[in-house]
Amino acid sequence: MIYSENILVCIVIPLLISALFTRKGTRRFLVALSVGMISCLLSAYITGYVQFLTDISPDKMAAFYAPIFEELLKLMPLLSYLFVFDPKTSSLFSAALGIGLGFATFENCCYILSYGAESLSYVMIRGMSVGIMHLVCALALAFGLTSARRFRVLSLPAVIGAISVSMVFHGLYNMLVSKPGLPSLIAYIMPLITAAAVYFPFRSLIDHEAESENKNNTPHIT
Repeated sequence: MIYSENILVCIVIPLLISALFTRKGTRRFLVALSVGMISCLLSAYITGYVQFLTDISPDKMAAFYAPIFEELLKLMPLLSYLFVFDPKTSSLFSAALGIGLGFATFENCCYILSYGAESLSYVMIRGMSVGIMHLVCALALAFGLTSARRFRVLSLPAVIGAISVSMVFHGLYNMLVSKPGLPSLIAYIMPLITAAAVYFPFRSLIDHEAESENKNNTPHIT
């Protein structure tokens, strides 16, 4: 048995203290990283409590219920950040990446402390699959929220679509990785392929925002 709360406090306190000595962009990322870790712990509380009440098997919990709670707990801080601060698109994506990275990092830390890290190859596979899977899901949420802000008429469908995509992707990964052989191999590769596919539209969106800002900040000579 590990004490996840103590691990969280040990990791998050230095992050938050260091955020006081950094610039705005770095501070935002460190806070998002901490929020992602807290979201991971809260999702573990919720899934454990639901499993205790319903006596659902661990495989069913991982495939059908855990993705719902985990993605909702990633979405809630992003929605709060969007509505309270109305950030730029690049800032919203930075927060989403921080939350996804924090969630994946804390989950992997707890996993390694619980089951050990004797097999370096398996730990590396977990880092490249689970870690990137959480990042991809967080990016999907950010894409949905960006679309919601751009097309206000479609705001609710965009948010629902984003959370649905992230939940389905997360659940599909959990189902595949639980089956040895070819299904788990597909699960290991799937986040990497998805991250590569998402990279180009992500860079295009960020570069487009940077070009728009440069045009707006360019002084007009009369």
